[in-house]
Amino acid sequence: MHTDVKNWEGAHKQGFESNHPRKTNPTEAFMKSRRAVDLENQKCPIRNVLDRIGDRWSLLVLLNLHEIGTMRFTVIKRAIDDISQRMLSQTLRRLEQDGLIARHVHASVPPAVAYSLTPIGKSLMPHIKALAGWADEHFAQITDARAAFVPPPAQIAL
Repeated sequence: MHTDVKNWEGAHKQGFESNHPRKTNPTEAFMKSRRAVDLENQKCPIRNVLDRIGDRWSLLVLLNLHEIGTMRFTVIKRAIDDISQRMLSQTLRRLEQDGLIARHVHASVPPAVAYSLTPIGKSLMPHIKALAGWADEHFAQITDARAAFVPPPAQIAL
């Protein structure tokens, strides 16, 4: 009887695994789709670069580093008040990975870390400043157009 229980447990587990595929963790699924997008973006330099600098925070970090110069983490955090520490860390890491900013660690207790634009980051700034200027110049027109927009009525599929 003892062996029958073991056989049943083994058959049950085996049947369960073969009949029920493993559920995908939402984070795993997101990362898998993100890798697919990254692979696609590698083929197109425009999408690749805009995907990295066109997020919510990167342009603000780059503009602050351009206007102020070398900045410590806490100073950047204070300059961009509504960014979380975690998001700022991730943004700085991505910008450093892309070669747009440099991270400088100064030997002190506690260690002082500062960030500055690299030459390639500095070469990007005239374009970012032009985009920021365009946005400032046309902001009222864009918000008016958004407010006046009436979406077309939904069409019923036949």
